[in-house]
Amino acid sequence: MPASRPGLLQRFEAYRPSKGALGWCCILSVVATITVGFVWGGWVTGGTAAEMANKAADGASAKLAAAICAAQFDNDPAATVQRAALNKLDTWQRADFITKGGWATLPGMKDPVAGAADLCTEQVALPTEKTAGASG
Repeated sequence: MPASRPGLLQRFEAYRPSKGALGWCCILSVVATITVGFVWGGWVTGGTAAEMANKAADGASAKLAAAICAAQFDNDPAATVQRAALNKLDTWQRADFITKGGWATLPGMKDPVAGAADLCTEQVALPTEKTAGASG
C-alpha cells in the first residue's frame, strides 16, 4: 500500500512559519498597501493636498470675481460700445481689454483677481464664432 500524501489543506494547517517569515510578510504587506494606496487608491501627501486645495480656492475666487466682472461690465453705461470693441479684438487680447477697463478688479481691491479677466471675457463677449458656424 502506497504512503498517502497529505492534502493541501492538511499541509496548510500543519505549517508553522518562523518569526522571520512573519516579520517579512508584515513588512511586505505594509509596502504593498502603501504602494497600491498612492498609485491607484488616490492617496496624496499633505503637501499635495494643500496644493490641490489652494488651486481649488484660487479657481473659485476667479469664478466669483468673473461673475462680478461680468455684472460690472453689463452695468457700465457704455456696455454696448465696449462689447462691440471687445468682440473686434482677437481672443488673446480680450483679457487685457477687460483688465485695462477695470472690470476685473473687485471693489476695494487694487489688483484684479488672477484668472478672472479670462473667465469674464467668456461671459461678456458675444459668441460670434459659434453662431456663424451654427447658421452656415
